[in-house]
Amino acid sequence: MSEFPIINWTEAGKTFTARWRSESGALPPKRVIIADDTTKADEAYSLACEGTALLWRGDFQNAKQLLQAMSRRADRKPRKISTIPSETFNLHRQAQSQRARTLAMILVPLDSDFTIPLRRAPDVRHACSEVYGTGRELSVVALRELLGLIGAHEWRKKGVEIPALGVSGPGARIHPHYGVFSPVRGEYVNLVNEAPFPPAYPEPALAFDIGTGTGVLAAVLARRGVKHVLATDQDPRALACARENIARFGLGEQVEVLQADLFPAGKAPLIVCNPPWIPARPGTPIEHAIFDPDSRMLHGFIGGLAAHLEQGGEGWLILSDIAEHLGLRTRDELLAAFDAAGLKVIDRIDVKPHHPKVSDAADPLHAARVAEITSLWRLAVH
Repeated sequence: MSEFPIINWTEAGKTFTARWRSESGALPPKRVIIADDTTKADEAYSLACEGTALLWRGDFQNAKQLLQAMSRRADRKPRKISTIPSETFNLHRQAQSQRARTLAMILVPLDSDFTIPLRRAPDVRHACSEVYGTGRELSVVALRELLGLIGAHEWRKKGVEIPALGVSGPGARIHPHYGVFSPVRGEYVNLVNEAPFPPAYPEPALAFDIGTGTGVLAAVLARRGVKHVLATDQDPRALACARENIARFGLGEQVEVLQADLFPAGKAPLIVCNPPWIPARPGTPIEHAIFDPDSRMLHGFIGGLAAHLEQGGEGWLILSDIAEHLGLRTRDELLAAFDAAGLKVIDRIDVKPHHPKVSDAADPLHAARVAEITSLWRLAVH
């Protein structure tokens, strides 16, 4: 087990070690004590805030109830506020990060086959193997991460209905894998489904989908009649997810999924990209689809687009303006990036998002979410 992070603890006077599992890359807690059904929520929350982890030996369902009780205590903690949007965002991120670290201090053991050796524990072997691969040794994981794995496994089985795919039933559902962003915000998918093709290419023979994720936009383009779509991504989970979805849709002859940093080789008359919308550092695997440090992917797409567009072709950039409302990027900066890359804006198609957080007045970022617009920028070479 030396090649993996190791967690150590003392139990019944003996020292134990196990493999530490954390998909976010969190280090194993330095201090671990044993907890069970007699552990009170106030005590557990206080210990967790101090950085002490609790390895659970009681009933699994009671552990979930304890985690919920700790969540309520964390949510009651006073939050710092600011009148400056960027400071509000940073304070919110700091609070969320601290909350996540505290709630990650409830730990559960996993046997070598991913069985949870606790009373009333669910069978998580399939969910764990989808994320961790083959189990070979005893391990320990944060209960919060384990519940995330279970939830992701259910989403993967059930899928997300995508009306823009133009069919009903199983053929209209995208099945996201763990760590791959789920297209639950359908407004950006609808933009790609409804935007007019470039006038010079009313029936594009080729399109690139940059940062394909689940493969949803590549599938939409193929269903719209694009003869060949090259869909790229760097993340192995995204690549596996996209390939699985494309195969499920029967689009394997139209859509090719490639591992690449942004663009594949060559040029195309249509290039689509839905980069992360917020220039900030991700804290978990799934956040890589939301947060883009220094707008690396956004600027990489803008800067490389002209060299990969066929004459008369278009690049479609799908981007929310929430970063502008959070004070993290200005519209002038975005337009200046277009100009510096030799691009012109042909058109912009806007839509208001309708996700639940728009109506949550208690959300610290409520003002930005209410003002948010998602746009499809139609870009061409000057």
